[in-house]
Amino acid sequence: MKNQAQLVLASSSPYRQALLAKIYPTFDTASPDINESSRDNESPFELALRLAIEKAQALRSRYPNHLIIGSDQVAMLGDTQLTKPGSHDNCVRQLQLSSGKVLRFYTSVCVLNSMTGNYKADVDNCKVQIKHLTNEEIERYVEKDKPYGCAAAFKSEGLGIALFEKIEGDDPNALVGLPLIKLIKLLKEMDFHVL
Repeated sequence: MKNQAQLVLASSSPYRQALLAKIYPTFDTASPDINESSRDNESPFELALRLAIEKAQALRSRYPNHLIIGSDQVAMLGDTQLTKPGSHDNCVRQLQLSSGKVLRFYTSVCVLNSMTGNYKADVDNCKVQIKHLTNEEIERYVEKDKPYGCAAAFKSEGLGIALFEKIEGDDPNALVGLPLIKLIKLLKEMDFHVL
């Protein structure tokens, strides 16, 4: 294999790290530490895309000769953004709101060449139909999976899959936090090949 730039994942998420390791096991990780607040009139798509780009750019000076991967996920219930709940009570509240409804997940990915400043980015759009859940099911799920740091309060790679009626999307990895199909395509466009 020819020499390739080194990869850096702009994330401290163990879920994103595990996903990237599936396709390319050798990479560095660093937390980008940016403001993730949305801007006025910014759509969920635009927010996810901007944050992925900003996360990658935040590490550019620390990693001057690398391909930096930024990613973000925005979960929406109608017009309401479902963030990382952070606590048991917030998990329960979000899942009660989501019961029987459709959630949309916008999962972005950006690949930045830190030498040139050039980047490519894309967003995966996934639709999830949540089952009608009883309060007892919600409580048991939160107790078992403890999804406090997961957007919309579930881990699709864990027991969270038991909450779903149906998933519509191009890449099951995107729901976990990193759209690998789009990432592989963007890396190839930046002349980095996983195969």
